[in-house]
Amino acid sequence: MRIYIGNDHTGVIMKNSIMFHLQNRGLKVINLGTDTTDPVDYPDIGQNIALKVAADEKSFGIAICGSGIGISIAANKVKGIRAALCYEEKAAELARMHNDANIIALGARFIAIEKAISIVDKFLEIDFEKDRHTKRVIKLNKI
Repeated sequence: MRIYIGNDHTGVIMKNSIMFHLQNRGLKVINLGTDTTDPVDYPDIGQNIALKVAADEKSFGIAICGSGIGISIAANKVKGIRAALCYEEKAAELARMHNDANIIALGARFIAIEKAISIVDKFLEIDFEKDRHTKRVIKLNKI
């Protein structure tokens, strides 16, 4: 499994902390974000992550901006992407189980780094439940 992670200038510390954690777990993490606090545009980062995830079926994405809102909107513009903004572990769990989310979005200004790591861990450990949710995800993909 590959994980594409990207961030704007507000999420450098969060991105680096999550990357370090995931790499220590032996996961392959590809950095698509900025490494400085010089302003960059979150739509560009969100789109880049989404294009990579859409082209790499067995991958996931982590998108970080100040609120998580803008970068998730950008990612969701790409066909085949289901980006979920999550502030809690339960939201990450449901995003995977019910929506087969393939990108998680995080708000660097609103989530403590330790909590963000636990949210990402939950997102990556949960599988899509399929069954009754499959037809709904198919509908999402058709929009």
